[in-house]
Amino acid sequence: MTFPQLGSISSAYKKIVVAVLVGFALVAAFMFFTRSKPLPVVLQTVAFGNVEASVSNTRAGTVMACRRAKMSPSAGGQIAKLRVKKGERVRKGQVLLELWDEDLHAQERLAQEQLQTSRTRVQEVCTLAEAAQREAVRSQELKDKGFISSQLLDRAVSDAASRKASCQAARGDIEQSKSRIALARAGLDRMVLRAPFAGVVADISGELGEFATPSPPGILTIPTIDLIDDSCMYVSAPIDEVDASKLKVGQRSRITLDAVKGHTFPGKVRRIAPYVLDLEKQARTVEAEVEFDKLGKKDNLLVGYSADVEIMYDMRASVLRIPMQALLEGNRVLLYGKDGVLEERTVTTGLTNWEFAEVTSGLKEGDRIVMSLDRAGVKAGVRVVPEETKPAK
Repeated sequence: MTFPQLGSISSAYKKIVVAVLVGFALVAAFMFFTRSKPLPVVLQTVAFGNVEASVSNTRAGTVMACRRAKMSPSAGGQIAKLRVKKGERVRKGQVLLELWDEDLHAQERLAQEQLQTSRTRVQEVCTLAEAAQREAVRSQELKDKGFISSQLLDRAVSDAASRKASCQAARGDIEQSKSRIALARAGLDRMVLRAPFAGVVADISGELGEFATPSPPGILTIPTIDLIDDSCMYVSAPIDEVDASKLKVGQRSRITLDAVKGHTFPGKVRRIAPYVLDLEKQARTVEAEVEFDKLGKKDNLLVGYSADVEIMYDMRASVLRIPMQALLEGNRVLLYGKDGVLEERTVTTGLTNWEFAEVTSGLKEGDRIVMSLDRAGVKAGVRVVPEETKPAK
């Protein structure tokens, strides 16, 4: 069999062959330049770490003082002296205000004078009683010798007994005078309002010359002085009733304040209310009190700040974990596989929180999984290129 020489091929045929070759070249070039590029994705390396389970408050909590006293004098009267100002720091027992008490001072002075008079009378009466007793003893001696009659002896003995009784009565007057003084001083104490503990004066509702009255039973009145012990603070926060069984006194907590951005305060649960609050149009909650562990002088926290608490009720240390951001529905993740092609992998999770999930099977340390699941085209079977690898925090 012989093939025709190239020179014997017609020019039309040559043109067809050249056109086909050029077409194949153009298609190859088009496919080369229009081929899909690998998608950039953010990857996370699977590593070991701690996973904590926690509960948080349903509504904003409030910073409270461990001790706060809204006080009024125990007796009513006109304010004569205000010893403190708003915002002033006071010590325990310091006088905060005094009511007008000149009448009580006068009663005390009268009782003091009566005491002095009673003491003088005791000295007089008891001296006469001692003399009468000696006279009775001498009369007995004279009676024994027959110098006086029995009638005179009886008179001397009776006089001695009478004067002794008068002496005892006079001593009783002294005790009565002392009781009057104590009564007057008790009245004076009721006219003075003292700090029951060291703290800061938050508010004063009275002014000089105004009348301050104690609160009658069952009737609330505005307190004269509001005193706060800011050396100890805690957060009162509502926790959903479904999480109440997970709470225990002493559990570690984290406290965040809207007024102090970027800072977390350590704390612990100091009290869990033994009842559920059932407020209209609100979820049923249990009040939890979380106390600050330590507060420095520079923290300068104020009572009434809004606060959020996170109470840890379980913790797994040094377990394999992945960010919750990388977990798809059905406990699936996208694994960075061979040649950069994504593989779908189902994992088994254990303890989880808003940040991390414990992985008990399906992944191993060092695997890399996709974090940027929200990017278009990111799915199993797609070739990707790592954009950034973030170590686990």
